[in-house]
Amino acid sequence: MTIAETINQEEEISRALVSQFTNLADKIKIQRARRMWAEVTLENFRPTFEYLVNQLGFAAISTITGLDEGENFGIIYHLNRDGAIVFSLKTSVPKTNPKIKTIIQIFPAADIYERELIDLLGIQVEGLPEGRRYPLPDNWPLDQHPLRKDWHPEALSGGGTTNV
Repeated sequence: MTIAETINQEEEISRALVSQFTNLADKIKIQRARRMWAEVTLENFRPTFEYLVNQLGFAAISTITGLDEGENFGIIYHLNRDGAIVFSLKTSVPKTNPKIKTIIQIFPAADIYERELIDLLGIQVEGLPEGRRYPLPDNWPLDQHPLRKDWHPEALSGGGTTNV
């Protein structure tokens, strides 16, 4: 695929998204060849995500990135289309109520990425079945989330609850 063909695809994707979700006008960024980005509210996340997958052919998920942004957690879903274009769709949840619904019905392999959100940031993933912890060990304290900006390693000696 040539650069011109890729650019045309990116522009087509952008037009299709804006025609379906007018709130995305001026919010879709083509960062560079084969890399696209948009940020949506939590309310608009699921419809936008499903449209990218079901209508625009983003048939694989590369990873999910969780970020501690202070008052909120940012969650970025990196979707892949035919190995050619990566679309990063970001949403946010408040730290006071960090909940998001699972996407494993669409991408079963996302299970491991969602478990990272739970273990490392303390984000609740609704609908994710019980399973092994990842990536932290089973005896790691449940209330200790090492990717939070306010986490301190010395808290581990404070006797938090464990999953053992």
